[in-house]
Amino acid sequence: MLNLLETIRADGAALDLSPRRYGKVSACDGTMIEVTGLSLPVGSLCTIGHGHARSHTAEVIGFRNGRTLMSLLGDAVLLRPGAFVHPFGRPGALPVGPSFLGRAVDGTGQPIDGRDAVAARAWWPSGGERSGALERSSVEQPFVTGIRAIDATCTMGVGQRMGIVAGSGVGKSVLIDMIAQGAKADVVVLGLIGERAREVSDFVARHMRGETARRTALVAVPADHAPNLRLRGAMLATSLAEYYRAQGLKVLLVLDSLTRVAHAAREIGLLLGENGSARGYPPSALATITKLVERAGNSATSGGSITGIYSVLADGDDHNDPVVDTARAILDGHIVLSREIAQNGRYPAIDVSASLSRVMEDVAGEQHRKAARDLRGLVARYEANRDLVLMGAYQQGRDADIDRAMAMHKQVEAFLGQQRGERTDFDQTVGHLLAMTGHGQ
Repeated sequence: MLNLLETIRADGAALDLSPRRYGKVSACDGTMIEVTGLSLPVGSLCTIGHGHARSHTAEVIGFRNGRTLMSLLGDAVLLRPGAFVHPFGRPGALPVGPSFLGRAVDGTGQPIDGRDAVAARAWWPSGGERSGALERSSVEQPFVTGIRAIDATCTMGVGQRMGIVAGSGVGKSVLIDMIAQGAKADVVVLGLIGERAREVSDFVARHMRGETARRTALVAVPADHAPNLRLRGAMLATSLAEYYRAQGLKVLLVLDSLTRVAHAAREIGLLLGENGSARGYPPSALATITKLVERAGNSATSGGSITGIYSVLADGDDHNDPVVDTARAILDGHIVLSREIAQNGRYPAIDVSASLSRVMEDVAGEQHRKAARDLRGLVARYEANRDLVLMGAYQQGRDADIDRAMAMHKQVEAFLGQQRGERTDFDQTVGHLLAMTGHGQ
């Protein structure tokens, strides 16, 4: 025993001789359990033993009648009444650090890439560090995505929060992948929340190799995981981005998808007894995505930035869905993907008439903005009069604007379309836009 104590002292490790706190499982309802005899703050993690080699992990989500409410991070198989519950880790904090670059982890920071555990050097508040409104500096520099349709008509800025809104199967994940590969940023943090496991393995294969991996951190929680683990994954990805921003780095945060985060928050809210108000979403679910988005932006203190790109799934192609409406209100712009454009074979299927960037006025030149408005007008006039032209109800020469839109349609479509591995320089994109619309003369 003395030799053991001497070894611990020589290694510089702290010997904790305080008694271990524990509680016992008293009730289980699906993935939510009630624990007696253990008072812990919300966000704490616990292990639950059941007499076998494996153990459950749960997170504290609330309190009721003197009992602690926890949500399992897995299923309830083999869970039994009276099982011992032990707290571990740091309540309300998530592991962060440079060692996450080049790694793929789950919502708890554990590796999913088959390598050793990530050595976290610091801890970050899971809810972020709240700062004053004036600490967020203005968006003044353009953020280059390499996508012509975005850089030309919805120019983004460094520190902007942009949403990609679309129904299922229209190409959100492909567009996000193109942006993540071609964007200019010091660090890229990818949060794949509630997506298919196949997409996770594909992202790892594409982004976690070579030079790209050295600047990329991937947090993935597939759709079959517990709701609080999905929510924890979104918070870990955002916390990592905040940590890198605090080091003065320019960070690209990609969260796919914000809707799955809202679904996870809705499940937890309903478990706690909240009433669904907006199409089944309790107020806490919509507040969760608002708080998550507000954590991105520029930092006046460190000089770093978080440019956030959030995919938003429009359930049933309904763009008035509560999550879509909430995201559109809080974000600094939105890119709308059209199923009709995708069916016509043009990718990315960006509807430039319905898309906008609220910071384009601050980051794009005057001639660029005029050319972008002209291009939007060409697309809008073509779509509004296409049926009349096809039916023969319109005679060429009656309206010069319509004639120009019809004549330039193929040229505009070729400009807006782009192959998956293709990346275009920003100056080249703007020059092509000016030349095509006649504003470069």
